[in-house]
Amino acid sequence: MPAPTPSFFSSALIQWYHRHQRALPWRETRDPYAIWLSEIILQQTRVKQGLPYYLRFMERFPTVSDLANAPQDEVLRLWQGLGYYSRARNLHFTAKQVVEEFGGQFPGTYQELLKLKGVGSYTAAAIASFAYREPVAVLDGNVYRVLARVFGKYENIAAPASKKVFEELANSLIPQDEPDTFNQAIMEFGAIQCTPVAPDCLFCPLQQTCFAFLNGLVNALPLKEKAKSSRQRFFQYLVLQVGDQVYMKKRTQNDIWMGLYDFFLVESEAPGLPAPEVKSQLEQALQEAVAAFTPVDQTYKHVLSHQKIMAQFYLVSLPNRLRKEVEESIGLSLYSLEAIEELPKAVLINSFLKDHLF
Repeated sequence: MPAPTPSFFSSALIQWYHRHQRALPWRETRDPYAIWLSEIILQQTRVKQGLPYYLRFMERFPTVSDLANAPQDEVLRLWQGLGYYSRARNLHFTAKQVVEEFGGQFPGTYQELLKLKGVGSYTAAAIASFAYREPVAVLDGNVYRVLARVFGKYENIAAPASKKVFEELANSLIPQDEPDTFNQAIMEFGAIQCTPVAPDCLFCPLQQTCFAFLNGLVNALPLKEKAKSSRQRFFQYLVLQVGDQVYMKKRTQNDIWMGLYDFFLVESEAPGLPAPEVKSQLEQALQEAVAAFTPVDQTYKHVLSHQKIMAQFYLVSLPNRLRKEVEESIGLSLYSLEAIEELPKAVLINSFLKDHLF
């Protein structure tokens, strides 16, 4: 059985889409801001998890100008829990760029959209297609999977060189009169029909023209290189308290959680750093002795896409506020618990606060 023709392939997917598409708010608009926001939120995030964040952002920042004028801390706090916080920082930067360089209007073509920070080929294609109906392929993991299975493509989808192969194939299939619907359809088809595991081949409209199905290769395609092993990191957090206030530190280095708030941190290369060593490093930094130093009898674990964090917390009660020069040299600021609730924080830090301080 030969591969499906472009007209059969696109018609079958669009018909399927009209019957099975999920009702999602960003599909009901051609506002490039709303579409861009949804695409950034849904990177490395499932629709079910991302939807409430999209709704909250649209309610708080209904226009790109509203987002551009907001403090970064507020943007990060609203993003809290989604992870990949560089997305939030880039989101804020790009909103400012659109306002300052483009008069508050998103560029109207794929090539112009690529000039925006944090907007790569996928996001630019999504905005160009869904907002402006430009006939350009939108390639995400779902699209790669559908194309690899139906057309029998053995290229490693994780290899940069493979992108051109799939891009050319996808562009050759786009109907010029419905590029936006086609792109939505193939992405949705991969998300809920042609899934990575246990795809619904029995009721697939492309079954009799699908290379993978006809050759028993559904579970073999697409080809993808194995993910690299995660790096393990070991954190010792010192929670410095003065009465009912707590010292916190904004993460400014180019590392995980940049722009978020946590506590004084001692990082070690192996687990089980002895408590006296942790205490000694703290006293050196504070330039004073510490009396009340209590380890929390619980290890907190947090898994990122490329790192695994193991965190031990210590409660440290200080009799008085630190000297100003010490606060400034370490980057610590004293906050009430009410103020801490409003700060953007990683999930791991929030979990500890809810367990022991809030």
